[in-house]
Amino acid sequence: MKKVSALHNLNLEVEEGEIFGYVGPNGAGKTTTLKILTGLIYPTSGNAWILGRDIRDVAIKKDIGFLPEGPYFYDYLTAKEFLYFYGQLFGMRKREIEKKVGELLDLVELRHVKDIQLRRFSKGMLQRIGIAQALINDPKLLLLDEPMSGLDPIGRAKIKEIILQLKETGKTILFSSHILSDVEMLCDRVGILTQGRLIDVGSLDTLLGSGIKSIEIVTSHIAKDTLREIETVAEKVTLRDEKLVIVVNGEEDKDRVLGIINRNNGRLISLTPGRKTLEEYLVEKVNREVAL
Repeated sequence: MKKVSALHNLNLEVEEGEIFGYVGPNGAGKTTTLKILTGLIYPTSGNAWILGRDIRDVAIKKDIGFLPEGPYFYDYLTAKEFLYFYGQLFGMRKREIEKKVGELLDLVELRHVKDIQLRRFSKGMLQRIGIAQALINDPKLLLLDEPMSGLDPIGRAKIKEIILQLKETGKTILFSSHILSDVEMLCDRVGILTQGRLIDVGSLDTLLGSGIKSIEIVTSHIAKDTLREIETVAEKVTLRDEKLVIVVNGEEDKDRVLGIINRNNGRLISLTPGRKTLEEYLVEKVNREVAL
């Protein structure tokens, strides 16, 4: 059998109290990393520490909360029974569990379905009860593997809101995701992994830069002759719901387009500067790495 090395010389540090996004293509090694940190699998070499303690120390598990990708829950337990069961696994006392279960059901907004069996929960509800079980032991570190995968926009918004609330309480959160717009919105820092190698890590300002990549101008009441003049300057022009969406590169082209609009009695609706997205940055980095 051919051996596969899932991670190569991974050197990663997550700072206390931050939200750290772990991104990369399928098979990059993100889930493997999280499983090593939780002790579900063991590295063939190297060391890892959580809160300054070796991950082989079983006692550290009480400070970790974990939600795997595609978790399996006991379908015939109610939400309340499910959380109570996990509280018992951590050796919590009955009164302590009851108090914590109530707090967590409120946090994930599932108190109204506390007596409903999990088999009747939607995907989004299951993700929220999954986060609740990861918090039953009041961990200092929360590990989430694709927590927003497969959710609709409302479900994603709720999970993002919960993650931000948890940061405010002092939790350290490490999560992997393919939804890079969510990573941009939530994370203090990001690590990019490909083919088992960490190829970049840093804040979004450090990785993406603070400079403007392009500027979007939305206008209306533009005549055909004016449109043709704008097209000679703009990078891209699109008609959207009777409005003209114009993308230009740089301040000089922006000023030229605005001048054309003003001279021809167009109506300016909005002007939005934009920098390179995390998705664009990741694709460039990964493609460059693969080409080497």
